[in-house]
Amino acid sequence: MKSIQVGLLGIGTVGGGTFRVLQRNQAEIMRRAGRGIEIAMVAARDLDKARALVGQAAQVVGDPFAVVNHADIDIVVEVIGGTTLAKQLVLQAIANGKHVVTANKALLAEHGNEIFAAAHAKGVMVAFEGAVAVSIPIIKALREGLSGNRIEWVAGIINGTTNFILTEMRDKGLSFDAALAAAQELGYAEADPTFDIGGFDAAHKATILCSIAFGIPVQFAKAHVEGIQTLQAADIAYAFQLGYRIKLLGITKRTAAGVELRVHPTLIPAKRLLANVEGSMNGIMVKSDAAGITMYYGAGAGSEQTASAVIADLVDVTRLCSANTAQRVPHLAFQPDAMSNTPVLPMSDVVTSYYLRLNVADEAGVLANVTSILAKANISIDAVLQREADEVGGEGATQTDLIILTHDCVEARMNEALAQMQALKTVLAPIVRIRKEELA
Repeated sequence: MKSIQVGLLGIGTVGGGTFRVLQRNQAEIMRRAGRGIEIAMVAARDLDKARALVGQAAQVVGDPFAVVNHADIDIVVEVIGGTTLAKQLVLQAIANGKHVVTANKALLAEHGNEIFAAAHAKGVMVAFEGAVAVSIPIIKALREGLSGNRIEWVAGIINGTTNFILTEMRDKGLSFDAALAAAQELGYAEADPTFDIGGFDAAHKATILCSIAFGIPVQFAKAHVEGIQTLQAADIAYAFQLGYRIKLLGITKRTAAGVELRVHPTLIPAKRLLANVEGSMNGIMVKSDAAGITMYYGAGAGSEQTASAVIADLVDVTRLCSANTAQRVPHLAFQPDAMSNTPVLPMSDVVTSYYLRLNVADEAGVLANVTSILAKANISIDAVLQREADEVGGEGATQTDLIILTHDCVEARMNEALAQMQALKTVLAPIVRIRKEELA
């Protein structure tokens, strides 16, 4: 049987890894796919560098549209990133009747509805395992392995850069700036790390997971996104003393009122497996009605790690490209005509629990005033930690830290209580609020 002909758009870190792994494991991949999978064309900006890598194995061109428009190409692999040119190329490939494999989470989170609709209309597949937690087959797990379940929630550490920074802050007591500098020195963080530390990368991935888990359109614009830039070493230390660890989580939950879609720093009990995912690794927990809680762990970035996911998609597409379209796994797990219009909830409607740190005057009545405000807001307290003033500010200090853990309440009510507490004259600095999830 004739080998599948692949056109590769981009041969940088991910594209180069894909080419190397496909060449190295060609025989094993053919045994699994049932036919050969060959990269026949490569589009690259640096032609000399690309030719040095691929040799005579593939034609190298500078124009990516030459690849998506070539009659002999069966599958287009897009690994150039971005959402402008990549979108044009993917839609052109689909219009030409070609299947697409992509690792571009931003493209799918922002334009996935248009792309999937075009692919469905044309009868081609768009595969994207490499777009989320690359070495972890979480897309396949949600779309296929758990297809007999009603998913209740998904919570994951899905950005390795931020997880490395938070691990360094906890283990070494580093400030955020020092931990970020260490991440940049080791190549975990870009020179401009905003996309990672601001939570946007995790939010793109969480948006995709949300759609697959609950069968709703991708809606990145409705995601609540907070990064880790303002986290302080003191809060990581206090959380540890209370039996928690702080992680940047992507969370999506099904509720009676709608679907939650949020990314923010989160306290997790230290005994949870997810709390012990360290360094640049990723981990995802899924709660479903029949399977219960399942956990997925692995590298969330890397050249060959991403290539592993891209090639798995190539194998899937190769196996199914001649199958009737009705026999293929739907892009977002649910049949297109069965997608739900369940709303994504605003953050003010989300119910969760909280860690609060108040820097307060060390005088009588402070705790009573704060707890009175929480009580009037019907917010119950789970635990309180009040430090001695000299432990926080040194001998003779007149202010201290008051740490409060709450039980669940709706965010809007917490926002009102925080505003009242902040207005107290004995509260001396902006209140730190970090959400808390038990994940049980």
